[in-house]
Amino acid sequence: MHDFTSSKKLVIFVTGLSGAGKASILRVFEDLGYELVDNAPLQLIADVVGRVQGPIAIGIDSRTNGFEVNAFLEVLNSLKQDSSLKVELIYATAELDVLLRRYTATRRRHPMAANGTVKDGINAEIALMNPLRNVADLVIDTSDLPPTELRLLVETRYNFNHLDTKNRFTLTLMSFAFPVGIPREADMVFDARFLHNPYYISELSALTGLDMSIQDYVKSDPDYEKFVDQIYQMLSLIFPRFAIEGKKYVTIAVGCSGGRHRSVTVIEDLARRIVNSKDKEMRFPALVIHRELARLGIQAWRWVAHPQ
Repeated sequence: MHDFTSSKKLVIFVTGLSGAGKASILRVFEDLGYELVDNAPLQLIADVVGRVQGPIAIGIDSRTNGFEVNAFLEVLNSLKQDSSLKVELIYATAELDVLLRRYTATRRRHPMAANGTVKDGINAEIALMNPLRNVADLVIDTSDLPPTELRLLVETRYNFNHLDTKNRFTLTLMSFAFPVGIPREADMVFDARFLHNPYYISELSALTGLDMSIQDYVKSDPDYEKFVDQIYQMLSLIFPRFAIEGKKYVTIAVGCSGGRHRSVTVIEDLARRIVNSKDKEMRFPALVIHRELARLGIQAWRWVAHPQ
């Protein structure tokens, strides 16, 4: 997956929605020692990459001179064909109401709201930038992500000064809803839709897998324990091999119908098992992301085992 231990030059593009944190992400790269280029004309990017000796982070968005989605994708794909480069695209996003609050607080003018409201500008930019989100190597939703955690996420994954650390990688455990789409960054996906569904129990429907009553209900399924045990055993087998192969970032995703009950319960259970494991081979920096809960405004992003 993301093998940064080679001699390839790192070229990281950072794009996304205005107000979603692109500038903050670029500052982290600058602090890490990357050469920073923000909003360079598209036609100059290949030349800039060729001239810079070390790792480089490049900011691209709708304000970029000559920006056009297909033109940028051509540049991106062309650079990815260069065997001397390791090229990745990060996409920063946030929920609509969060972006509106941020623009209201700063009183800034949205770059795509020339003759309309801020909301109109945000919706127009979402439509424009969506093809880039679909091909991004990493999508970061900053809706409920504190700045310190955003920095830690970027540093953990892209700190080239620490890329010689042996047998270590960062693990992400993510819950999601299948109807919304499988996370593009997932290395392994498990389906929890066969388990008993609390959604159809009136007193449980409004709760989430973060609530003990939901976890108790889901775990009462006669096949639950066997299902999670077998996932854990599989992970305990492959994690050491992932580390040996030099993978630095691994995402395990569990989905269900709504992404609120069963998948959240399974992810929380796996997180506890990994964090409390007595097996040294299973002790990795690990974070939990509940994708659909975050979209509901629930704080659903946290480290369960911080990087050292």
